Amino acid sequence: MVEIRIHGRGGQGVVTASDLVAMASFAEGHHAQAFPSFGSERTGAPVVSYCRVSDHEIRTHEPVLEPDLIIVQDPTLLAIMNVFSGLKPDGYALVNSGKSAEELGISDIVNRMPKGHVIGVPAADIARKHTGRTVPNAVLLGAAAALTGLYKMESVAAAVMQRFPGKVGEMNVAAAQEAFELVNTMKETANA
Repeated sequence: MVEIRIHGRGGQGVVTASDLVAMASFAEGHHAQAFPSFGSERTGAPVVSYCRVSDHEIRTHEPVLEPDLIIVQDPTLLAIMNVFSGLKPDGYALVNSGKSAEELGISDIVNRMPKGHVIGVPAADIARKHTGRTVPNAVLLGAAAALTGLYKMESVAAAVMQRFPGKVGEMNVAAAQEAFELVNTMKETANA
């Protein structure tokens, strides 16, 4: 079973992100489960959402405490909470930022994880370029597809189009595709 935890703030599409991962994974023949955890339910408040993907029926419904993948949609959370708590030693982390690990204050996480497992992607900037809004969820899902190989980019595109048919979906798919290609380029550069 692969477990994912997504951190962000209300209004950033955190819950939608976990739903889209579940939809993409389900389309590929896996069992999937997505559910949120809310504190105060208002725009800007910290929100956590969870997703599990498995080849077998998923019976557990507890929060994800030891994720294989962490997605941080809002880098301001890095200063106020330990978003990397429980991350498995061979896990992955994706942060919505174009800043370096040093600038973000996460060098210790980057150094203790396998090379290339913790990366930043300027998801809000990519989202703004394609959609006119800074909602990073679809962008980060495209990046996660490239980083982890958990699901295919085509499945992300199909899930986004199912959830947001028409122009909104097309813009978000284009943003996710750009992030997918960016992360693949980053991986090639790191391995060169």
